Amino acid sequence: MPPRKNVQDTRISERIRELHLALISIVSVMNRPELDEKMVREAGISLDRALFPLLVIVERLGPIGVVDLAGRVGRDHTTVSRQVAKLESHGLVERQAGIEDGRVRQAVVTPKGKAMTDAVDAARDRLGRALFIRWDQKEIDDLVRLLQKFAEDIEDQASGTGT
Repeated sequence: MPPRKNVQDTRISERIRELHLALISIVSVMNRPELDEKMVREAGISLDRALFPLLVIVERLGPIGVVDLAGRVGRDHTTVSRQVAKLESHGLVERQAGIEDGRVRQAVVTPKGKAMTDAVDAARDRLGRALFIRWDQKEIDDLVRLLQKFAEDIEDQASGTGT
């Protein structure tokens, strides 16, 4: 017997559509090149804007392989491989043998790269404070908690480990 739809299921479906639209808006803003340029300027660093998100992801998630990194930024792995090589030539990342498979090369941030991402974090903090000026602490805490829960569940579902 097919499962019965209830009012809650309909409401969830409506909210999923609204959530999707909100995520499209957020991702659209976050993918704007001029915002990366603004963040780089605010951080007082000199880095090609195409390399900026890669460095941040390597610092946050590294060691990370090029294929995984490429998937996370929505770029071709050959392009990302060249960009990681540029980061390496600037002394911001190093490539090392993979932890699970020594044949796989993974990028890891260097101390120089970490100093750069620390400057970006400070800039993000300054810009973020302006964004949340009208929010109270509970709203910020709730947003962070729920986004972390959502991020974990969507990662699990995408990797096939979720329910």
